[in-house]
Amino acid sequence: MSRPIKHGTSHASLLHDVSAITTTPKARSRLDAIVVPAARPASALQDVITLSIELSVPLVILCSRQAQLEQVVARVENVEKNFGAKALVVEVPENYRPPCDPPLTSGPEFRDVSAGRSSDLSAKRNIGLLLGRMRGWNKILFVDDDISRFNRRDVERLTGYLDRYPVASMVSREFPDNSVVCHARRLAGFKQDVFVSGAALGVNLKHPELSFFADVYNEDWFFFARQAANRSLPKIGEVRQLAYEPFADQGRADREEFGDLLAEGLYGLFETTPNWSFKDQLAAATVKSHWRNFATDRLEFIQQTLDALDRAQMSASPANYLDMLNAQASLLIAAKRASGITPDLCVDFIEKWQEDEVRWRQMLRRFPSSMTERDALAELQLPTWASCGYGQLAGVVAGTA
Repeated sequence: MSRPIKHGTSHASLLHDVSAITTTPKARSRLDAIVVPAARPASALQDVITLSIELSVPLVILCSRQAQLEQVVARVENVEKNFGAKALVVEVPENYRPPCDPPLTSGPEFRDVSAGRSSDLSAKRNIGLLLGRMRGWNKILFVDDDISRFNRRDVERLTGYLDRYPVASMVSREFPDNSVVCHARRLAGFKQDVFVSGAALGVNLKHPELSFFADVYNEDWFFFARQAANRSLPKIGEVRQLAYEPFADQGRADREEFGDLLAEGLYGLFETTPNWSFKDQLAAATVKSHWRNFATDRLEFIQQTLDALDRAQMSASPANYLDMLNAQASLLIAAKRASGITPDLCVDFIEKWQEDEVRWRQMLRRFPSSMTERDALAELQLPTWASCGYGQLAGVVAGTA
């Protein structure tokens, strides 16, 4: 590369945007399941339950934290609202890891630089991938428990695109699915785009290069990095994300910064090397000078946002003024974290991420692909589950995997 990568505000050039295409070949196969990593109360699942009924696609609901198995089962079994719904509801224990060697990218050095970030989202999505492979499924749709306003036609089109692409996704613009730094950027008056994410993500489980979700912020960007680099990541329609206050928890910026810096630096590299192979792009991402230069630009990007917020406060409404103060506090925390992220650590993560990819695919080959529901959950060491839904002869079946 002849010049350092600059921090961008949009990665739209990496998408294959098919939102405006109205004619899509009919899907050769249906979705096998809608997989929901659930941490919110059961009431948050109503929209995705309704979608599953409309599509006649069963749910796999992976529960932890506020999502209690019994309450989720009761919601699915509510005949007045959800007649026809079917779901496999699984309790995911705290600190669960699949029965394999822990990923190198989950090492303590990366947890420390992520401010002790604690999330089971990646683990749940990996459960969805593994369960689907063990069951012999072809296609799944990941839907987060804060996503709503699905367009049935878009989901059907996404299913069709999975016949030709390993992944296909939707974007959440309302409420924007961005990091704290990018939310602050928008608040300061800058243009800030929204990329597709794992919040509404279709996956072809038969693809030979099926990736995994690393335990880091922006885990979805790493999951579909190869497709983004190749400009072969279809964007199909939009969904809505539940609104939240991005600056209310100032520790959020601290926990996000490492993953955000890595993902932005990697995708910026993809954008400036469109004719390179993915292998060559990854090789460039293991050059320390790339991360040294990008981290410097990231800090300038944050400082530019801080300065713009200073100016904007002069004419801000009282509510926006308080938001801007909180945004500045979050940005200062992000800047402090970014200043301590070394090029060596970035290179180490990229290299270990690629090692994890190889180990993941080797593990996938060891699992059979025609297991029963019970046997697959036993293999995954998930003993507490229920198969439920009206229209099933057995009603609720408590699992003792």
